Amino acid sequence: MKKCKSAIALFLTGILSFSLFTACSKNQETALVPVRLNEVVHSVFYAPQYVAQELGFFEEQGLDVSVSIGQGADKSMTALLSDSADIALLGTEAGIYVYNEGKEDYPLAFAQLTQRAGNFIVSREPEPNFKWTDVKGKSVIGGRIGGMPELVLEYVLKQNGITPNEDMELINNISYTSTSGAFVGNIGDYTVEFEPTATALEQQNNGYIVASLGTASGYVPYTVYMATSAYIEQNPDVIQKFTNAIQKGQTWVKEHSSAEIAEVILPQFPDSDKETLTIIIDRYKQQDTWKENTLFDKDGFTLIQDIMEQGGELSGRVPYEDMIVTTFSEKAMP
Repeated sequence: MKKCKSAIALFLTGILSFSLFTACSKNQETALVPVRLNEVVHSVFYAPQYVAQELGFFEEQGLDVSVSIGQGADKSMTALLSDSADIALLGTEAGIYVYNEGKEDYPLAFAQLTQRAGNFIVSREPEPNFKWTDVKGKSVIGGRIGGMPELVLEYVLKQNGITPNEDMELINNISYTSTSGAFVGNIGDYTVEFEPTATALEQQNNGYIVASLGTASGYVPYTVYMATSAYIEQNPDVIQKFTNAIQKGQTWVKEHSSAEIAEVILPQFPDSDKETLTIIIDRYKQQDTWKENTLFDKDGFTLIQDIMEQGGELSGRVPYEDMIVTTFSEKAMP
């Protein structure tokens, strides 16, 4: 009888051990790699990324992506360089500044998300026939000096024969998070705003969207994903999987309607609603805001340096091959 009980106990122990081993193996197989992403701002402008988050495209690639918000390209870059973030979504100009400072482990751009500026000119009055020359003699709340929003604004003004701070006043001493509030508080004749803030001003009868900087400036590599060269060298699989997920998000956005996209990303914007998001997304779709793939091409890099140079913010041209990595995007293409 004792032998029988011992055999049963041994059998049960074996089953338990096998179950624990199977569970541990399964957990090991499904363990997600943590990735810290810092995005420059939280905006509908980055819809393909939010689609990737909400539809589980990162998890499909084995990644657990946590997101923080920099509230400015300079702050997102600081997070990247101080190892508070693994990857940053920010303006290309931020990486060019670091490269020209001579930092050894400068950031590399490995994927491009947007191909047009995502901000809009908001006026106090409805101007259905707005022309850029209408800002002459007026004041415009712009962005941080040296930042992409401000550089593109100045570029568009100059392209239309307007000299900033001579033909009109540029207001640059207001933080990004406070520009719309300042405008509502009667500062400036116009303000430059991203979405959903621009549409919110319109819905609250505090302004009118009269022009798109994205349409006016042409195709610009406005926001890209960057990581330090050391991180990319040590984690090529993570970068590839991250790029794959973003590519899938871009493809999904291309193939679905504005309303469908709005429904998916609504959890990212709890203070908004599906109808408002649909309006914003449709506006972005109409101006061809999002790239169909993550590849950062050479022409775009040349243009952005032209814009920086014209704005007096480029100390030296950066070789495309030094700062742009295309291998991950090429592998991710559908």
